[in-house]
Amino acid sequence: MIAIGEVARLTGLSVETIRYYEREGIVEKTGRTASGRRAYTEREISELRFIKRCRDLGFTIQDACALRELSKAPEQACRDAEDVATKHLDKVRSKIAALQRLEQALVELVQTCTEGAACPLLTALLNEPVVKDVISGH
Repeated sequence: MIAIGEVARLTGLSVETIRYYEREGIVEKTGRTASGRRAYTEREISELRFIKRCRDLGFTIQDACALRELSKAPEQACRDAEDVATKHLDKVRSKIAALQRLEQALVELVQTCTEGAACPLLTALLNEPVVKDVISGH
C-alpha cells in the first residue's frame, strides 16, 4: 500500500487533485490504514495515471472516465474509443482555428501601432468587439 504523497509523485497529480477525484467519484475511494490514512494499490495508481494521461491530452473528465471504462475491454471498444477521440480532435482543431484567427487579429492590431497621440490598438479595443468576433469566427 502506498501513501497519497507518494501516489502524487508517481502520477504527477497533486494530492488535492487525487482527493478531488475521489470526492467526485471519478475514481473509487481508496482503502484506509488503521490510522485513517489513504493507502493506494498499484491498480488504483494505474487508474489515476490513465486519467492523468487523458487530461494531459485535453480530454474532459467525462471523456477520460468513458475511455477508462472502454479500456477494460479494449478489444471490443476500439470504435467507441475512436469516436470519443475523434470528437475531441474536432474540438481541438476548432480551437486551433479560433486561435489562428485571434493571432491574425492581434498581428493586425499590433501593426497599427505608431508613435503619436492616439494609439490605434487601444482605440480599436475601446470601440470594437474585436476579440469576441475573431474567436467566434465572425
